[in-house]
Amino acid sequence: MINIHNLCQLQGRLVADPELRTTASGIEVASFCIAIDRGYAKEGEEKQTDFINCTAWRKTGVFVNTYFKKGKEIKVLGSLQSRKYEDKEGKQRTAYEILCEQVAFVGSKNAGENDSSAPSAGAPAASPSLDVAADDDDFPF
Repeated sequence: MINIHNLCQLQGRLVADPELRTTASGIEVASFCIAIDRGYAKEGEEKQTDFINCTAWRKTGVFVNTYFKKGKEIKVLGSLQSRKYEDKEGKQRTAYEILCEQVAFVGSKNAGENDSSAPSAGAPAASPSLDVAADDDDFPF
């Protein structure tokens, strides 16, 4: 279930192919990083890019690993998480990542080598992707 108090929706391109691994208890988890260009740049400077680490568990992770490759555009919906760790020099560090609840294709079918007609993962059955189109008849009022 998505935490509405900590909700992130990001769209970017995969920096590398996702890495799928299986935990000791047999649960699949995919790790990947997406590059997101900032919408502005100071005059005379290049646009900056943010690199956001993402994690997708179980079926969503398998879906990402199956259908997404380096350079493919992706939309993720999930929550921001932080964790503290100690680096090799003994300094305390904080890492941030998006825990993906839903992922979806972005762009046209011809924009990449993957088939964008494949289903999205992590979404409820009634809403298979992050993009929602509703008719007035869909509302109860």
